[in-house]
Amino acid sequence: MSAAPVPYVLFPGNAREALGFYHGVFGGDLALYTRAQFGRTDETGEAIAHGELTGVVHLCGADADAGVPGVRTEGLMLSLLGTADEPTLRAWFDGLAEGGCVVEALEERPWGASDGQVVDRFGLHWLIGFEPS
Repeated sequence: MSAAPVPYVLFPGNAREALGFYHGVFGGDLALYTRAQFGRTDETGEAIAHGELTGVVHLCGADADAGVPGVRTEGLMLSLLGTADEPTLRAWFDGLAEGGCVVEALEERPWGASDGQVVDRFGLHWLIGFEPS
């Protein structure tokens, strides 16, 4: 059992696409379960009832129920500071930026560390960085 919080994101009908995108960026293992597989008949059977990406990045998500808004965040960043080596963190930043919006470029800061921020195409705000080697 993990002691760390795991983000669980409700997507506005595109959970399969979003979780597949994160799987492509971070690697790991991705499990997707439809509402039909969970015996749910309240929404379309192909909608994602639960998805889970495990590996270096652990992220869960599902398609939001009808009438429930999808992901919206303000004042929240998912931090990946120092979670991998510099080339990996740079690759993650670039991958998340595809179709998203770079808030601050991943570059060296006056205090010596490098970091940057990106809001990906699905609306999640990421903080990625590393200390000098």
